[in-house]
Amino acid sequence: MKTIIAAYSGVLRGTGSNILSALQDLFWLSKSKVEKQLQIISVLQWVLTFLIMGIACTLILMYILCTDCWAIAALYLAWLVFDWNTPKKGGRRSQWVRNWAIWRYFRDYFPIRLVKTHNLLTTRNYIFGYHPHGIMGLGAFCNFSTEATGVSQKFPGIRPYLATLAGNFRMPILRDYLMSGGICPVNRDSIDYILSKNGSGNAIIIVVGGAAESLNCTPGKNSVTLKNRKGFVKLALRHGADLVPVYSFGENEVYKQVIFEEGSWGRWVQKKFQKHIGFAPCIFHGRGLFSSNTWGLLPYSKPITTVGKVLG
Repeated sequence: MKTIIAAYSGVLRGTGSNILSALQDLFWLSKSKVEKQLQIISVLQWVLTFLIMGIACTLILMYILCTDCWAIAALYLAWLVFDWNTPKKGGRRSQWVRNWAIWRYFRDYFPIRLVKTHNLLTTRNYIFGYHPHGIMGLGAFCNFSTEATGVSQKFPGIRPYLATLAGNFRMPILRDYLMSGGICPVNRDSIDYILSKNGSGNAIIIVVGGAAESLNCTPGKNSVTLKNRKGFVKLALRHGADLVPVYSFGENEVYKQVIFEEGSWGRWVQKKFQKHIGFAPCIFHGRGLFSSNTWGLLPYSKPITTVGKVLG
């Protein structure tokens, strides 16, 4: 009984070391095994967030509207209408969420590393042109939407904003979760606001290749998409922001994907989705939940190293 109480106590206190210690006491596992399981759980929750959280929360909200608890859903919808434009105005980041212990386990699963090559002035604004997209942009998320790799310590006074599809911010609950990490819509209104009405020391991270680049990501291949994607350069010139090319080595190694050749029916379907919906469906796989020798949704544990260079 004391062991169980200690386990719950550790979870409630919420720090990584307390959780780890409590689980060790409860299950008599070695430290390395407990850490590995926590790493897997941390990555799995983000994969599920990326793939299904928006749709799942929308369906749950619709269901609640049809129950005796409809007032809760109605209140949230009223708040959603009132708060609709917040993502376009820098969002609502939470340092508490960005510093969750779960993100450190997420980092260590691969592991992910952010390499500093240049100091960033807090009197300037920046646009980071990030490559490659990969399947889920795991390096971009971990480095710039959490504090797991120490972005705020390496670049003090700089506020990173990872830009993603605007459609994600129309999804209930998901939008608030994304904003808590400093994620914003990748559209002109949002970027203009951050670079012109939010002071200095802002860094917007744009995954330049987007969905088109994700269609060509596969282990052992480094392919970037830049054709007809110069809008971020024009925005930097308009606002006097510095450009920072950023590349994540290893991003393409964490998933295996079926690549459809140009002109094939599969690529035609992907491009139609990309044009009309904003994302391109990919057929991919990683490792299984219980074994790295089986297929599943978990990414492979491959190092991701993110490096950038300021273009003055």
